[in-house]
Amino acid sequence: MKVGIIGNGTHSQRIQKILKSKKINFFLYKPSNKNYYDQKDFEELKKNKIIFILSPNKTHYKYIKKLYRNRFIFCEKPPVNNIVQLRKLSKINYKKIYFNYNMRFSKISNILSLRHKYNLGKLIYANVVNVHGLALKKKEYLNSWRSNKKKCPKGIFEIVSIHLIDLINYHFEITELDSPTLINHSKTGNSFDTSYISFSLKNEGIVNVFTSYNGPLFRKIDFIFENGTVEQNQDVLIIKGPAINLDKKKFFKEPKIIKRIYLNDKKDYEDSLIKSCNFFLKTAISNSSFKKDIFNYSLQSNKLIF
Repeated sequence: MKVGIIGNGTHSQRIQKILKSKKINFFLYKPSNKNYYDQKDFEELKKNKIIFILSPNKTHYKYIKKLYRNRFIFCEKPPVNNIVQLRKLSKINYKKIYFNYNMRFSKISNILSLRHKYNLGKLIYANVVNVHGLALKKKEYLNSWRSNKKKCPKGIFEIVSIHLIDLINYHFEITELDSPTLINHSKTGNSFDTSYISFSLKNEGIVNVFTSYNGPLFRKIDFIFENGTVEQNQDVLIIKGPAINLDKKKFFKEPKIIKRIYLNDKKDYEDSLIKSCNFFLKTAISNSSFKKDIFNYSLQSNKLIF
């Protein structure tokens, strides 16, 4: 099996670790900021039938366009950076291209897929917060493409928020997105380290998503359904219901805990990434095809950030 990897940043190294654990050898192509196509090495890369595109966001479409024919492509999200490229991307053969929205494989995603089992009913509101202090590590963040507006026009919104938006769109279908509020709180680099957005769902539910690189580690997700709740606070995930839970005086009490799941938030992310890679590799190695709806959901989530 011939595998090529484009990019050698932090996320690429996570993927490399996964491939090494599977004893899969790979050719590592390291593009420079000035030269995305080193002729000799790029020709070597093209010999591989499986390609992982793990380079800065703005380069994704360029590599897809050059490599997708007769190859399986694993591309980190977002697929593209603008609507013109998205329209072009929608016309290519989807059967061998997979975009990594790995929160689809997370514990909370699994619970959301089982919401009917827990009789939670329709989602009416969700609030999602994801914060950690990358921008507080000034030198490291300044040297990262994440803080560079040319390489990452919408900053954290297209890096972190898009995963959360995709998770919700994948399960509930977003119909209307407000314009995001994008802020550079840290003043490090010229891209955005903080974002906030609200949007509506097909079922008339309302969702808020806040992400930031400029604060302490804080992750909290609350889904409020008509007949219960799903709450993740760092390393605890709790399902509650039903909504009608009364005391002796017929006053409402907090719904009972249906299920409590203890998890390691960091490990959940790592496991989700492994499952996403496994899904891609299983399809590629067996020379099967990805379903069109997976491709379409990925493009739809991408479109929502423009």
